[in-house]
Formats: sequence, C-alpha cells, structure tokens
Amino acid sequence: MKQRGSITLFRYWNRLRAGRSAPRRSEIEPADIKSLLADTFILEQDARGEAVFRLAGTRLCATYDRELKGASFASLWRQTDHRLISRLAHGVFHHNAPVVMRLAATSVTQRPARFELLVLPLASENAGRRAIGVLSSVNTPFWLGADPIVDTMLEHVDLIDPDNGTIEAQLDLAEQRAEIAAPSLAPSAAALQPVDPLDGAVRIGHLLVLEGGRGDINGRRL
Repeated sequence: MKQRGSITLFRYWNRLRAGRSAPRRSEIEPADIKSLLADTFILEQDARGEAVFRLAGTRLCATYDRELKGASFASLWRQTDHRLISRLAHGVFHHNAPVVMRLAATSVTQRPARFELLVLPLASENAGRRAIGVLSSVNTPFWLGADPIVDTMLEHVDLIDPDNGTIEAQLDLAEQRAEIAAPSLAPSAAALQPVDPLDGAVRIGHLLVLEGGRGDINGRRL
C-alpha cells in the first residue's frame, strides 16, 4: 500500500478487528473515515456468489460516470480480467484475505490514469458476506471526474497478511500479459511448395494453382 487512502483505511480496519480475522460491518463508523467516504465502497456477495456494489462514494461514481450501487464489481475491468477479479473477491469474502490492486485506466478521450484499490473483508453477519474498500488515484489528474474512465486493466495484485502487514503473495499481471500475435493472412512459404501429381502446380490451402497458358503439364493439355 502506497496511497494515503489505502493506508488510512487499512489502519482503521486493523484497529477495529483487534486481532480477529475481520471487524463487523456494524463496527464501521462513517464519521471515523469521513475523509475517505467519497472514494470508499461496500461490496456484498449476491445470490449468484458475485461481488456487487452495495454502496459507492460520490467521487468513485463520478470517476466512472455512473451509479455503481448494484453493479458488478468485475464490471469496472475489461473482460479479460473478470475471472481473476471474481476469484480475488471470493478470497476476500471467504478467506478474509485483504487485497491491494494496482490499476491502469483510460478515459473516454484516451487519457491515462493509475489507481490503487484496497479491499478488506468484513465479518459475516445476518446480512451476508461483505467487504469494504477504497479507490485512490495515484497522480490525481485535473480531469478526473470530468472525463470518465471507460477501460481499466489490472496490473498488479498483492495479498496482505493482516497480522503483520506484509505481502503474503503477489502477482504482476503486466509482465505476464504477452501480446497475442495475429496469424498472417498471406500464405506461408511452406504453403507455396510444388506438389505432386501435377509437377509445377502450387498448393495454397486446399487449392492447386497452375501457371496460365496453353502448355502441357505432365502430358495434360490445359
């Protein structure tokens, strides 16, 4: 955790839990974290097991230019990250595993931005499984909130050991995302080799291409 918002929320959460795996939702006092509320959110697990926003701060909603309450947590990211985001949320809900994510984002007008996102578990109550989190801008560009974020990519993930605040596991996704090379539409050199039984014919895919003209090829008049 490098951003002030993440550090402040983690310290508050850690103090409330007092050695337990997580504090209860009812122990969270909004007044205690009033400086973070605009960027803070509450997640809950719905009937399908998916993480959805139960609450989202005003600045967080403005960043994405939409009301996030009721929206899927994974919907903030591009499709390729949805499965991993769902797994990370499941770990927070079911294994009380705090997670810190580094995000690379792009606005409507293709402006780049970077964020740090912290998600912390809350102890299960009658209302079901929940988590609290905060989104912090790394450089807080002047246009943030006016030029909506439309694409968010997960770059790095740290799983935090809450008992000592150290990194328990990490995953650098930027290094692991290799570009997918598109196959060439041109025929390969191997595909342009002469083949039998028509000497001089060239195979391209499933077709045989013969040179034009009215010559003989192996005694066959064209």
